Amino acid sequence: MFDVQTEELIWGGRKLVLETGKIARQADGAVLATYGETVVLATIVSAKEPKPGFDFFPLTVNYQEKTFAAGRIPGGYFKREGRPTEKETLVSRLIDRPIRPLFVEGYKNDTQVIVTVLQHDLENDPDIVAMVAASAALTLSGVPFMGPVGAARVGYIDGAYKLNPLIEEVKESQLDLVVAGTQDAVLMVESEAKELTEEVMLGAVMFGHKHFQPVIDAIIRLAEKAAKEPRDYTPADNSVVLDAVLKLVDADLRAAYKITTKAERYKALDAAKAKVQALVSAEPDGKTTFTKEQVAGQFKEAQAKVVRWTILDDGVRIDGRDVKTVRKIVAEAGILPRTHGSSLFTRGETQALVVTTLGTGDDEQFIDSLEGTYKETFLLHYNFPP
Repeated sequence: MFDVQTEELIWGGRKLVLETGKIARQADGAVLATYGETVVLATIVSAKEPKPGFDFFPLTVNYQEKTFAAGRIPGGYFKREGRPTEKETLVSRLIDRPIRPLFVEGYKNDTQVIVTVLQHDLENDPDIVAMVAASAALTLSGVPFMGPVGAARVGYIDGAYKLNPLIEEVKESQLDLVVAGTQDAVLMVESEAKELTEEVMLGAVMFGHKHFQPVIDAIIRLAEKAAKEPRDYTPADNSVVLDAVLKLVDADLRAAYKITTKAERYKALDAAKAKVQALVSAEPDGKTTFTKEQVAGQFKEAQAKVVRWTILDDGVRIDGRDVKTVRKIVAEAGILPRTHGSSLFTRGETQALVVTTLGTGDDEQFIDSLEGTYKETFLLHYNFPP
């Protein structure tokens, strides 16, 4: 009934097992990854056709921790998991960042990656296992993904690098670094460190890249046994559309990006955008009909090219600065005199108003995680008003 395929290796002193063919068989790709006794299920589903009107890649990555994975019952009245926790959101981003650029350019099919923690041994953090499982599931799925990706956590304890340190070891480490990449390159680095030198930090990145290569090799071996047939996908050639857009508004875009006031620049760009609408359903070469989506997408591409050309050719950025000048910076304190602390930071036309409140032990936040309940004394709330 089940055509189960597995790959095993000893990685960082513990066994890593990648399994497919038994669970979630209707997904385009599904991998059950076990590291130590931490178990993670990654599934990938991608639509067969692109959504009309999308000028971006609709990729959704959800990492979710189930409290049963650690033998716990969620707190609160309903006794079930609620909205994503801060850690779940951050790990979702860790997974997203290295895989997103590896999809073939132009692929716009709705794609969903769901990674679920099924078991947690309270020693091996599920985040690295989740990244590996997601990479393996994508590699097996047949979608146009130019992976696989490997990932590793690197610690620095007693002057030596440590591959995938245990949760307790991370507390003693001077470094907590997560690195992800392919066989040839590093794609993502996330870290916190205790004032280590540049040489130590760079060495940690290279150490991690070297030591997740066996994982990439294992994913490739698993794909050779269980991967689905690659989807028949050919990126659309929109070079004719781009040429038509540039021919029509190249001068307008160059003039717009010389305007240093943002509001006036946006007004000029809106005028150029309205101008290219003349290309919709037009037939400039007697053969090609441009859709609204094609024109909108290539107008964005034309904007990017003009900005890049202006910087490289003239050494001038869109707000009039050269490539060596930073924006004017103004920092003010005590903006709100009745609060415990406040400041207004302005850089160019970007501003941040920061307000600080000092509390007592009664104000500490209780965090309910798989590892147990703990208190958080530093709370950061970020709001982006319209």
